[in-house]
Amino acid sequence: MAVYTIVEEDDLEAFLADYDVGAALSFKGIAEGVENSNYVLVTDKGRYFLTLYEKRVKAQDLPFFLGLMEYLATRGLPCPVPLQRKDGSGAISTLCGRPAALISFIEGMSMSRPSTSHCRAAGRALADLHRLGAGFGLTRANAMGPDGWRNIARDIGARADRVASGLSRVIAAELDFLGEHWPDNLPRGVIHADLFPDNVLFLRDHLSGVIDFYFACNDLLALDLVITLNAWCFERTLEFNVTKARALVSSYGEHRPLSSAELAALPVLARGAALRFLLTRTIDWLEQPAGAIVRPKDPCEYLNKLRFHQQIGSAGEYGLDA
Repeated sequence: MAVYTIVEEDDLEAFLADYDVGAALSFKGIAEGVENSNYVLVTDKGRYFLTLYEKRVKAQDLPFFLGLMEYLATRGLPCPVPLQRKDGSGAISTLCGRPAALISFIEGMSMSRPSTSHCRAAGRALADLHRLGAGFGLTRANAMGPDGWRNIARDIGARADRVASGLSRVIAAELDFLGEHWPDNLPRGVIHADLFPDNVLFLRDHLSGVIDFYFACNDLLALDLVITLNAWCFERTLEFNVTKARALVSSYGEHRPLSSAELAALPVLARGAALRFLLTRTIDWLEQPAGAIVRPKDPCEYLNKLRFHQQIGSAGEYGLDA
């Protein structure tokens, strides 16, 4: 989450008139994240998230994102629900020239240092999302898949070397490797594609919510698993935590068993997942909007994770034997 667009009081009042949420009591921007402008809104009827969609989020994708959240929530996954406008025209409005939506508020805290039990809960939630999402009627291609990586790499070009010496060569070589080895015959479905610890809320050790579905799409289910593994199972020193990885993957597998082909593909998928976030963090680092209240994340974290996965040849080397 972040704030790129500043919402003035008059604009907010006009926007809220289209919803049955009462009058605003407080309104505060959220600085975490990098994608959209986000606020916590408190009214005399409750608490909500207000999101203005920016940057990579396309207006034509919003029915998929918002519809998926509602679909999953009605089937038992703890996730926010978009609020409908009073006139029955749907959940999507316009605010300050951007598409915008009000979302139900979920109590909880994200864990900056998730424990093994948190990893276990995240693995189950991801498996539940994959199972429940199988019946969702809309589809969306993964704009942040291998074709998207090449497009971002072209946009970055030699500027990558401003982030780390020789990074442009690392990116080019990894794209070539993944182009030759990327699996295309694994189970597919709806994936979250961004299940970082700051997108999962807990009340103590109880998982209370999965949020931020704005990269959700249809792609390899096991790719979603390694995106999550990369985000949850490395310590701040960037050491891989085998215990956390086993907890996450085994919990996932209890609720959606992995095939032998998926297990065999984990190292290649993990390299792709690391490259994806290395690329997007690099371009965000290089192209910070002037005046935005945003904290760009360090690309080198994912450069180091990529280098780790480049040394792995099998799931067993992660400690994840079937």
